[in-house]
Formats: sequence, structure tokens, C-alpha cells
Amino acid sequence: MSAGSGIAVRRRALLAAALGVTAARAAGAPPEPLRIGLQKSSTLAIYLRSRGTLEAALAPLGVAVQWHEFASGLPLLEALNVGALDLGADVADAVPPFAFAAGAQLSYYASEAPSPHAQAIVVRRDSPITDLAQLQGRRIGFAKGAGAHYLLLRALALRGLQLRDVEPDYLTPADGRAAFEGGKIDAWVIWDPYLAAVQRQSAARVLRDGEGLASYRRFYLASTAYTRRRADVMAIVYRQLQGAGAWIRQNPEAAAQWNAPLVGLDTPTMAMANQRRSYQVQEVDAGALAEQQQIADAFAQAQILPGHVDVARAPVWRPA
Repeated sequence: MSAGSGIAVRRRALLAAALGVTAARAAGAPPEPLRIGLQKSSTLAIYLRSRGTLEAALAPLGVAVQWHEFASGLPLLEALNVGALDLGADVADAVPPFAFAAGAQLSYYASEAPSPHAQAIVVRRDSPITDLAQLQGRRIGFAKGAGAHYLLLRALALRGLQLRDVEPDYLTPADGRAAFEGGKIDAWVIWDPYLAAVQRQSAARVLRDGEGLASYRRFYLASTAYTRRRADVMAIVYRQLQGAGAWIRQNPEAAAQWNAPLVGLDTPTMAMANQRRSYQVQEVDAGALAEQQQIADAFAQAQILPGHVDVARAPVWRPA
């Protein structure tokens, strides 16, 4: 199929969906729910939820948005896989391989440009640890399957170490911070805005961030069945996310003031986090898929995934 014919097919699908919605609304059908999962780090989705812009854009299609918050990306994609959600807001780049390893019928529909400084390995300011090699034998907290998990693998490999050379402690962000501040773990691998919060409020010292190790792209995934059924909705969601990202980049101070109370942080902390995120929403290209495959292969080699996962061949929804 040529590129031109592919675009024509997608446009016909959009028109058919729109005609079906119009008929349903004329018949007085109730709004169709669109269930979206998000995290505290899903800044663009939080922007849309707080402003009501996505609801307004989808209302003419007879679609009502329902928001569901998760502590981290892996349970979000698990909920998406079992049909409890239709769309997911952004998850870290290390999360999708776990979902595909479990046979999830999901499609990528957007990504953000890399933000390698938005995640890091931190230690307490008075910690004797000054080099990655000193992590050997130490207890390290991180969320399993998160971008932090992959960053730790890459960082350890720099010093010839593997995950078995440390004591991993799988923790949610909230539990991780409590363990870090309480001295129950020697290091914590975490992402923004939690990273900015612990830097500003708990005197954490960055041992190593993702620069040169993990690009930390954020990916947006949806049920493959939903992308095929509601291409019209997908197109609106994609454009809304792009608009939200552009607004935050163009208005950094206002964005920090707006977002801070919504996630329970102060404005300077949110400003620090925003400076490290690209918020540049774009299509999932070949380079992004290649990085996904590298992450999946690294997890398989470390025996964290059960075997080879062909992530690079996962379906990708693209705007018409």
C-alpha cells in the first residue's frame, strides 16, 4: 500500500467514525466513555485534565473522558492490557517491553523527545558513595519495570556490574522516598517530579543521571482495538497533547505555577522538573522503536524478561 492510499484509508475511517457518532447522538445515545490512565509524572495529561480541553474537544463526538491515576507506568499498562483502560498517558521508555512480553495488544500512538536529565540515581548528601562502582553490595530502591530500572542496569554496566551485584528493593515512588529519607536504602533511582522534590527537599545528591546512558523518552500507548475503532478520537488526543506540550515549553513559569498544586509540590520544584522534560510530542519513529528494542534486549539479557521480545514490530498508530 502506498503512503497516499494509506492516508486515504485513514481519512475514510475517520469519516465513517464521525458519521456513526452523529447517528448515535441523533438517537440520544449516552456518551461513550474514554478511559485514560495517567501518573503524577504525566504532566501533559494533567494539563488536559485540569483545563478540561480534551473533554470539550471530544464532546461533539459523544465521548466523555474518565481519568484514572496510577503510581507508576507498569500497573498503568497492565490495566490497559486487561481492558480496564482505553488509552494510557505517558510511561517511561522501559515500561512497554514488559507489557509486550505479557502479550499485550497495545499500540504506540505518540512519544516525547528524549529527556535524559529527568531521571537519576541519587544518594544522600552525606553518603560516602561517590562512584557507581561503590553501589556494589548496596541496597538500591527503584520501581520495577520503570525507566529507573533500565537506567540502573546501564549505570551498573559501566563499572562491570550487574543487578545481582546489588540488593534491589522494588519500591513505588512514595515508598522509595520514605526509604531513602529513612536510611533504609543506600541509593534511589527516580524520575521527575519526584527527583526534583528529593533534590530540593531532602538534600539528595545526583550520582548519575541518564545522559549518555538512557535517553528517557516518554511513550503513549493505547489499546490496539481502540485505535482501530476510534481513529477520530485518537487524532484529537494526539493534537491536544501536542498543544499542551507547546504551551508548557512556551510558558515555563506559568506552567510551574499551574502544575505545582495539582501534584502537591512547590512551584520551584515543579519548575526544576519542567526544565528537564522535553514535552515535545511527536510520532513514534524508527529511532524510537530501535531504542525500545535495545531496552527489551537489555532486560532479556539480564533475565528480567523471560526471553526475546520483538518490541520493534509493535503496532504504531499514526495521525492522518
